[in-house]
Amino acid sequence: QVQLVESGGGLVQAGGSLRLSCAASGLTFTTYGMGWFRQAPGKEREFVAHISWSGGTTTYHDSVKGRFTISRDNTKNTVYLRMNSLKPEDTAVYYCAAGGKVGPYIDEYDYWGQGTQVTVSS
Repeated sequence: QVQLVESGGGLVQAGGSLRLSCAASGLTFTTYGMGWFRQAPGKEREFVAHISWSGGTTTYHDSVKGRFTISRDNTKNTVYLRMNSLKPEDTAVYYCAAGGKVGPYIDEYDYWGQGTQVTVSS
């Protein structure tokens, strides 16, 4: 049974920071690329960031470059998303995903978490 469980979401004022965590179980974590996606009310799910199985390659959507950092700790089966300088437009449910390769497309991922809510107030 593969499970991805996100945590760390909450309410923060614009300009603030949060760190999201995603704990994985039931899969060989070190063989999977990991990604973060988000979905705001009334919008499609969109790519945020991804990281390779080794952590050696990372990619970000232009809207979060310089503000968000994705990382992973393979000894803890956990991937993180550090979010700085948050803006109201970052408000969304954030989802963790695992796949055989990393990329910006949702069909590249095989497993998904339930999501964690991030709300940024102005």
